[in-house]
Amino acid sequence: MDYKRVDAHGVTCLVPMEGTDWQWGSDYTAGDLYEAEELYRDGHPIRKNRLLFARCPEPRLYEPITAREGQYFGRPCFDGEAVYVLLVDFPQNAILIYRCAADMETAEVAVRLPLDAVPDCYNLMLHARPLTLTRQSHEEFQVVWPEQSAFPLDLTETLDCRDGAELIFSKWYEDPDYREELVLRRYPTGEVLERASGTLMTMPDGQKWLFT
Repeated sequence: MDYKRVDAHGVTCLVPMEGTDWQWGSDYTAGDLYEAEELYRDGHPIRKNRLLFARCPEPRLYEPITAREGQYFGRPCFDGEAVYVLLVDFPQNAILIYRCAADMETAEVAVRLPLDAVPDCYNLMLHARPLTLTRQSHEEFQVVWPEQSAFPLDLTETLDCRDGAELIFSKWYEDPDYREELVLRRYPTGEVLERASGTLMTMPDGQKWLFT
């Protein structure tokens, strides 16, 4: 079998980054970001994780940011101009958003927020179009940056993406058959603008298709 061997130091799964030809992957030495936070709050040491990028056809890995002990990566995203990376520094009580250089060789801090801006890191994520940091608990959705807002959500409603002045959520039902619904909400207040039955999917070229 003909294959290219890539030494990824344990990062064995890379996934496409929407809007780019980059793939990204991370190891989860302490689970996801929220689980790493729980370990740190309970007084356990957490091992830093690694975030790697690759792009075909070159079998090369890029690591623009090297975390230190007590730091942990979240999921990166592309806002149409650059790749941004979420990193939480637990010892420094800080949320950092890095902007990666076009060659993915380096990155610099674009946004620094106090970790106290959120109750915890549960579902703390970056979203694009434009760049937005959000957090979602079981009952509330929070816009953390660049605006600050919070509004209630149903238990089965989750954010799919942001599109300018709209937040696009997916909601599922079992009544008794399983079905899904698209919910458009105004950014950042959460006012419901539209509901439509169907399942939203993102195509490889970034188009949004609603399957009904």
